[in-house]
Amino acid sequence: MSQKEGYSPNFKRPAEIMRMRRKRARSDAGVFSSPSGQGSTSSPGQSDSSPACLRPFSPGPLLTAQNRSGGGIKRRNPFANIENTFSPKKKIHIYNDEIDKETEKEGEDDMITKRQCGGLAFSAMLTEVEQTEQKHVSSKKSLTFSEDDSLFDEEEEDVKAPLLKSPQSIAPASIAPPTCTQYPTDWSLKTRVLFTSPLSLSWAEHPKSQEEAQGLSQHCRAQFSSLPHSIQDPRSCSELRCAFQQSLVYWQHPSLPWLSLFPRINAERSFTGKSTPWAQDTELQKSLMNEWSVSLSSLYSLLKTRLCPYFYLCSYQFTVLFRAAGLGESGGITALISPTTRGLREAMKAEGIEFSLPLVDERRKSKEQQNPTEEEQNAKCSELKESDGCKAAEKTESCGYDDDDDSDDDEDFSWLQEMGVQDKIKKPDSISITLRKEGHTVSLDHKPESVVCVEGSHTFTLINFLINCRSLVATAGSQAGLPPTLLAPVAFRGATMHTLKARSVNVKSQVGLTFQNISSLEITGPILPSSLHAITTLLRPAQKGNFSATLYTHAPTAVMNTHTNKQQCAGGSVDLCGCGLHPASIQQLQQPSSLGKTALSHINMNNYSYTWKN
Repeated sequence: MSQKEGYSPNFKRPAEIMRMRRKRARSDAGVFSSPSGQGSTSSPGQSDSSPACLRPFSPGPLLTAQNRSGGGIKRRNPFANIENTFSPKKKIHIYNDEIDKETEKEGEDDMITKRQCGGLAFSAMLTEVEQTEQKHVSSKKSLTFSEDDSLFDEEEEDVKAPLLKSPQSIAPASIAPPTCTQYPTDWSLKTRVLFTSPLSLSWAEHPKSQEEAQGLSQHCRAQFSSLPHSIQDPRSCSELRCAFQQSLVYWQHPSLPWLSLFPRINAERSFTGKSTPWAQDTELQKSLMNEWSVSLSSLYSLLKTRLCPYFYLCSYQFTVLFRAAGLGESGGITALISPTTRGLREAMKAEGIEFSLPLVDERRKSKEQQNPTEEEQNAKCSELKESDGCKAAEKTESCGYDDDDDSDDDEDFSWLQEMGVQDKIKKPDSISITLRKEGHTVSLDHKPESVVCVEGSHTFTLINFLINCRSLVATAGSQAGLPPTLLAPVAFRGATMHTLKARSVNVKSQVGLTFQNISSLEITGPILPSSLHAITTLLRPAQKGNFSATLYTHAPTAVMNTHTNKQQCAGGSVDLCGCGLHPASIQQLQQPSSLGKTALSHINMNNYSYTWKN
């Protein structure tokens, strides 16, 4: 509010304050002194130069000769302001009382004295202030807030400074900021995860024998213990340590203690120099493949009955992810293969396996939306299905190849006709055109765009194809004769129980000019999506909602996050409660992934809210 003249001048500098005080004292001595003594009464402790009817410099009620105390004039506060001394209610009450008293006591003689002392100006100023204060209070009361949520704290009369609250100061306390309680679903395999937190993570290592045994038992029986929202002492919480051991378990086939069977792509170094007795023994290779075929068939049976949510097949050339119906909003079993080659796709096509290339189809759809003329050409081609050219084009599209139609080939040479040299230039023959088309398909090999999606009953045909495929096992090199690695979150026939390796280290990190102690937890091994979610769920209460994670992804599996479902699943129609995972993990894996062909690289939780990078 603006400063009112005569009450609290807007003094800014001490030198100016003292200069104005001396000037006011001289003016009061010259103007209000009366030789005859009329209109002035003296009282002990009061200067004769001060007017009889004026208020002292400090804001307060009007002082007259009758109500002045004998103890001397109160020293004024140069920074006092009537606006910040009393509440609006009290100010209006004071002004009304003063006006009423002056109206009753004032007579004709008093009116003359008032005119001499400037009383009329004072009364007019009081009326103006009263109207201003009433408008100010009414404007504050006319806001959209209710009386209970008033912006003012209307205090009693003995309170000197009321508090003023703005909507900005009320909003954070009454409206909580939105929080993200989950990160996107990530179907890629992780080779290493590094967790860091300002609180100690040493509780996650060196479990007691009883805690480790109980954690393994809970995993086999699919039992999950409930934890509080915040844990004060994680080291003394036995339920937390048991649940952490439970989240580290995964199942693998085959299992060779002296070999690390994950990852398998570009892992020749890890096999070099190791003992491989099956490399030159064909009978041993057949025995390994027979056991592997039984394990793969067992996994698919569990997947079909929704007793296993998903599993991975990791060969030396590609990785296959099988997902049960209901995961990723798919209405049936789906399989993703990445990376693939033209030879593998042609072999699958020869076995009658229908598949699609999701990323290639997505790129083709975006091109069709940008070029509406291509849609018209496709419509014309559909009307001429009986022609051999359109049949070949449809056959290529069904396999998911990103090739152009024969009409596009003719358009490529239309510029020759425009120049008038079409007779002088020899057009390429059909063999050259075929080779050019095959060049497009070969260019997809070993790239993320070569990911193949198989759905429905064709996944069963894919299982038989993988069991009988000779190129599935390397015939030369350090991995020769070794079957692919099978990884699953639940037990299956021929599988061996393994646990991820966890190691806690206290490190110092530079923050600005100082170093802060930060605890880290390193987890290595084939980290499955459900294991990652279970570990982050446990770190949430143990670290009081503050931790971060750096994720190292197995590169060929990053494209597994591609949205591929064609058979939409009705919400909640597929029951996966018996698949052996925590209900929270099942709920997350049922959501479609929004990462595309990328994977998560960083996860950060701050105040129980997630942020991430991919």
